[in-house]
Order: sequence, then structure tokens, then C-alpha cells
Amino acid sequence: MTERNPVAIDLFAGAGGFSLSAKLAGFEIDFAIENDKHAIATYKLNICNRLGSKDTEIFEQNILNYDPKEIKKERFSNKTCDLILGGPPCQGFSTHRILDSGVDDPRNQLILAYFNFVKILSPRVFLMENVPGILWDRHKAYLDSFYEEGKKAGYRLYPPAALDARDFGVPQRRKRVFILGIRQDINVSPDFAWPPEATHGAPEQNTSLPFWVSCAHVFRPSSESDPNDVHMNHNADLVKAFERTPPNGGSRKDSGRLLPCHKDHDGHKDVYGRIDPSKPAPTMTTACINPSKGRFVHPTEHHGITVREAARIQTFPDWFTFEGGLTAAGRQVGNAVPVEMGKFLIKYIKTQLIDKSHIMKQSKKTTHAKMKNCEPA
Repeated sequence: MTERNPVAIDLFAGAGGFSLSAKLAGFEIDFAIENDKHAIATYKLNICNRLGSKDTEIFEQNILNYDPKEIKKERFSNKTCDLILGGPPCQGFSTHRILDSGVDDPRNQLILAYFNFVKILSPRVFLMENVPGILWDRHKAYLDSFYEEGKKAGYRLYPPAALDARDFGVPQRRKRVFILGIRQDINVSPDFAWPPEATHGAPEQNTSLPFWVSCAHVFRPSSESDPNDVHMNHNADLVKAFERTPPNGGSRKDSGRLLPCHKDHDGHKDVYGRIDPSKPAPTMTTACINPSKGRFVHPTEHHGITVREAARIQTFPDWFTFEGGLTAAGRQVGNAVPVEMGKFLIKYIKTQLIDKSHIMKQSKKTTHAKMKNCEPA
């Protein structure tokens, strides 16, 4: 009998970046939950159709509308869940929120909805992703509750790991928090470490690791049929400002562009700045195709980056296309876990925890069978 691939589910799945990572790491996706119509269309097109995951179900309502007990009865009556993935919406924890905004934000309750699925489906492992703002003191009660619920459900939770995507071969400076939980009955090797060690490092660190990956390769021609090879249309004044901005890392001030808001507040110096292709790109946000929101101008051309270029920075393959138009596609790209980073982390989890757990379980069965066969008549 052929061994099946381990099974994962993806909560708050977005366009499917984490699901794609899991597929590339050797998992099957049983179901995903997402309620943004454009992200759903993207997920169906790429994960369900192009990857041939016809058995993957996508539930299209708010996660609060679903009863994990019913889903378990319908989809896991004759199989187990090995891994739960997901990144609950992070607006309540964003570093762009100021003062005490975000405290008691109802969206933060979605973290606990995520954990309801963990408790009911009882996966071997769960991996939650969120923004670094989740670690702020003002959100301590939610994080404490998450950890307490995890322990009650029989999980060993590791401290939040704040990781930078560029340390794992992604051509982007992107810090995110990953929380790993392992079911208590899973036998974990004493030398297991979380998080895994970085695969890349800064050139100035004089390390034996490969250097951070620059984003230069991102800015290559796209297929003429690529629907995501599109960028914003800018007015003539803005195009002239980009023309005055030096290539490969030039900033707004270099262009002489001064808006009324800059006279009283000259923060956000990166807006309207060009990406430096000799370095990892800046963080792709949900507005990554809009130069007014960050350093998102093409290194040499006089416009914002395209959806395809942003997707490449997030390490999506070129066959993966985003539905819903320019703004919706940019939002999906910015919300995603970088595919190659996700793949690395999930493959590490699979190798160190799930595969070894399966081998040990099979070994115990074999030992038990041998002992039974040796019993005297």
C-alpha cells in the first residue's frame, strides 16, 4: 500500500502562499478557509486547478461561521490532520497602528478562532504566522491566552520566533513571527531546535553562509500573456519626478518632489523611492504596487513595480497568477507568506517532526507484531 502524503489545512489562506509552500514541501491540502472573493478565485485557479488539488475544499465564509467539530466529522472521519497552517489577519497588530489603536481589536479574536481548529482537529503540529506587532505588550493578553489554550489542549508551544525572510534566501527584508506547537505525544528529538538556523547572512557578517539574495533577478521581462505584468498608471507630474529620481535606490528627496504634507511631517522617507536591486527588496505590503505607500518604484523605469515583480519578490513562481485586478492582486501578494520561506520551514517541520513521528509509530507497530508472533502457544 502506498503511503499517503501528510495532510495539512490552511486557515485564513489568502491567495494560497502558505498552501503552495506546503504542497512544495510534500503535503496535501485537505481544506482552506478564506472569505475574500478575489483571494478565493486566485486560490481555486492555482492551488485547486493548476496544481491538480481537486480534492482540496475551500470554505468561503468567515472562519467564525464554521464549526470545527462538523468539519472534522465530514472530512477527517478516516484520516488524521498532520499540520495546521494559518496567519490570522494582522491589522490589529500592525506597526502602522499608532498609540493604543489595535488594543482589543475584534479581529484579534480570530487568533483564538484559529486555535479552536487546533483543539478539535488535534494536528501533530501547528504553525501560525503573524506580524511582529503581535509581540507588543499591548497585545500580551491575546498571546498569553493563545499559549494557555495550547497547553490545555495538550501542545508544547515554542516561544514566538521573529524571522526575517532574507535570512532564508528570499530577496526581501520581511520580518514575521512564527509560533510552533507540537502535540505532547509526539516524540521530539532532544536536539530539535526551533526556529531552524538561517540559511543566508549579511555580507558584512563574514559568515560562511551564502549572502542575502538581491532582488536584481526579479526585474526581468515577463510573458506577454502574463495578466499580472501590470503597474499603476501615474500622472505626468509623477512620471517626471520618477525621471528625476536616480536609478537603483534613489529617493523622493532626490527628485525634488515636495508635497504640502512633507513640510510639517517629513517621515516615511521611502515613499516614491526606487528599489535598490543590489540588495533584498523592502517588505512587500498590501499596497506594494503603489509608490505613494513605500519604496515601490522600479529600479530604472519610471513607474511602480508590477504585480508580477512583487510576486517574484515574494518568491511566487511565474505560473501563479492573481485574480481581481491590480489593487486586489497587490493586496494578495502583500498578505502572503513568502513561498520559499514557507516551504523551508514546513519541510523542516515535516522532516524533523512528522516523518520521524511516523517512522517511530511504524517501528512500534512492527516491534509489537514481532513480540506477538513470539508469544508461546
